[in-house]
Amino acid sequence: MVELIIKKRNGLELSKEEYASIIDGFISGDIPDYQISAFLMAVYFKGLTSAETANLTDVMMRSGELIDLSEIKGIKVDKHSTGGVGDKTTLVLAPLVAAAGVPVAKMSGRGLGHTGGTLDKLESIKGLSVDMSRQEFIDKIKSHNIAICGQNANLVPADKKLYALRDVTGTVDNMSLISSSIMSKKLACGADAIVIDIKVGHGAFMKTLKEAEELAQTMIGIGSKMNRKVIAVITSMSEPLGYAVGNALEVQEAIDTLKGNGPEDLTELCLELGSHMLVLGQVAKSYDEGVDILKGLIKSGKAFDKFVEFVEAQGGDIKMVNQTELLPNAKFSYAYKSKEAGYINDLNALDIGLASVKLGAGRETKESALDYGAGIILKKKIGDYVNKEEVLAMLYSNNDITFARATEFMDLAYQMSQEKPLEKPLILKTVM
Repeated sequence: MVELIIKKRNGLELSKEEYASIIDGFISGDIPDYQISAFLMAVYFKGLTSAETANLTDVMMRSGELIDLSEIKGIKVDKHSTGGVGDKTTLVLAPLVAAAGVPVAKMSGRGLGHTGGTLDKLESIKGLSVDMSRQEFIDKIKSHNIAICGQNANLVPADKKLYALRDVTGTVDNMSLISSSIMSKKLACGADAIVIDIKVGHGAFMKTLKEAEELAQTMIGIGSKMNRKVIAVITSMSEPLGYAVGNALEVQEAIDTLKGNGPEDLTELCLELGSHMLVLGQVAKSYDEGVDILKGLIKSGKAFDKFVEFVEAQGGDIKMVNQTELLPNAKFSYAYKSKEAGYINDLNALDIGLASVKLGAGRETKESALDYGAGIILKKKIGDYVNKEEVLAMLYSNNDITFARATEFMDLAYQMSQEKPLEKPLILKTVM
C-alpha cells in the first residue's frame, strides 16, 4: 500500500488490479484508514486519468451486490440528481416516464443537511414502504413499470466506507471521486442508461458551470468505458425548485405537477429530463417527440394515475394522494414578511434549505426525527416585486419554537434590489 500511495503521490497511473487490491484491502480491514486517507489526499492533488476513474468505479461497483434487471423487458433508464432544495423531480418524473412505457427502477436516498431525500418525501404518505427485497423490487417493476426503494446495504459498500473517510479528510470535492461515487451506485443498480441532473448554484454541490461541465464529462466518460449511455443536464439551483420545501408539502406540489398545475420551473425540468429518458429508452425518436408524449400523459391524467398505482403498489394510502388535505400537516404556521420594498434579486437555496431543516423538515444528524408536515411555501421568487411587510414565505412546523431559528436563515436568503434582475435560465446546458 505504501508503494501505491507513493506512486499516486508522484502522479503515476495505477492499474485496475492495483485499484482492486486497494478497495478489497480497505473493505476487509487489511488496509487501515490512515493509509486510505493518505491515498485519497494523493488522488485529490494529483487527480486520476479517465481510465483510472472508470477502473475505480468498476472496482467499487463490484465491491458488493449487483442488481440484475435483465428479466425486465425494455431499456431501463435511471435518473440521478446531485441534490438541491425543493427538488421533488423524482416524484413527478418516475411515474411520468413509467406511464410512457419506460421501466423506472429507482433506488433513492434520504435527506441529510440542507438537501431533501426522495424516500423521506414518499414516506410522508401513510403506509408507503420503500424497503423491499431485490426480487420484490424487480416484480413491482414488471407489474407496474415503476418501483422506488431505499439503497440495499449490500450495494457498493466501498462507497459508504470511502465517503465517510472523504468527509473527514477534506477530499470530498474531487471530480474523479465524486463521479466514481455516483456512477458506481447507479451502475450497480442495473440501469442500461442514465440521465444525470447536475445542479449549479448556492444550493448545489457544484458552484460554477465550469465545475458542472467537468463533472458531466467525467461521468459520461465512465459510462462510455462501461458501455452505458449517459446524458447530463446542467440546471440552476440558484433558488429552490418550485415553491414547496419540505416532505408532505413537496408531495402535494408533485401531485399538482402531475395534474398539470405545477410550478413552471419544476414542470420545465421534468419535461427536459423525462424527454431524454424517453429517447434513451427508445420510446421517443427525438427530444421534441419526448416532450409531446409527456405533455399528453399529463393532460390525459395517465401520469397522475400511474402515481396512484405506484403508491398503492408500495402500500401507501391512496386516500392521501386523492385528497391531499389528508397528508401530514403542521399545527403552527408563521408568515415571513419582507423588511423592505423592491425586487427579489437573490433567493439563496442553501439558506432556505437550512431554514427548513430548523423547522424539522430535514435532519441535522442521521438520527434526527422528521416532522413530515414541516417546511416552507415560498410566495415570491427571484424577479418578483414585493412591498414592505408583504408575505415572502409561509413557514410550517409542529414545534413553534423552531420559527425563531428558521427566520435567521430566511433573513440571510433574500437580497433585494430596486431594479428587476435579468431572468436566468433553469436549463443551463445539456452534455451528451
